[in-house]
Amino acid sequence: MTSNSPRPARHEPTPADPDLYPDLAAAGSLAAALALAAAEQGLDLETVLSNDSDPLRTASVASTAPGREPCWIFIGSESRWFNINGLRQGVQLLSGSTSDLEELSRAAAGWRNGAGLREIQKAAPFIVVSELAEAHERGPAEAVAVQWRLLLKDLRQEAHRLALARQTLALAEMASAEPKLRQLYPFTSHWALHFTTCTGFPYSWDVPFVDPLSDGRYRVCGPSRGTVVGEADTAEEAISMVVEGLPASCGPAMAGSSSQRRG
Repeated sequence: MTSNSPRPARHEPTPADPDLYPDLAAAGSLAAALALAAAEQGLDLETVLSNDSDPLRTASVASTAPGREPCWIFIGSESRWFNINGLRQGVQLLSGSTSDLEELSRAAAGWRNGAGLREIQKAAPFIVVSELAEAHERGPAEAVAVQWRLLLKDLRQEAHRLALARQTLALAEMASAEPKLRQLYPFTSHWALHFTTCTGFPYSWDVPFVDPLSDGRYRVCGPSRGTVVGEADTAEEAISMVVEGLPASCGPAMAGSSSQRRG
């Protein structure tokens, strides 16, 4: 049987420019060049993993620290830069970009050996350390507290120009004053206010959430997206409906993601 439908175009990765990355070309792969840069500084990355289908563009370094996933490194196509990121329990803690392979190897070594974010940044200043990342590093209770403060701050900045932001802000302020919700990790999506019992992504779907409506009212849904609990005229009524729908065993948000908890 034949088809006249055109086959989808195959998109090959842009090859690494040898003029931008002569060190990678000489070593044969990003992983080999990274390991060499580390060794020249007396650092041991153990095994640096390489993508066989694209060895000059990606590499990863495993961590010995509990909960830390391997950090991944990618290269730029139009200019020389190396981007690194590392996740722990569903949260991106490590991030940054540099053109210096030696500096990159110091960041990878710190991640591998379990160094704290500020310690890694001291060795490799290109690493970005956010307030929220540091809070996650200290534990789930700190992450929840900082996330609430940052979420309220962002909504207040948007509330002066967007009606939906003002509605969501009213919800968030009401929820933050409710101890049963204040212990959960909050986030917004399309102005809907959500609460999760874990601090890592993917988040849990075991607590109702609230959608602001264009007429100024609110719709409470959940825990699943397709389940409508009811509608409310005020933020206070909507938050009360969320509290009434909390799981019986609902407690403070825990570190990790929903998939890790299922595993």
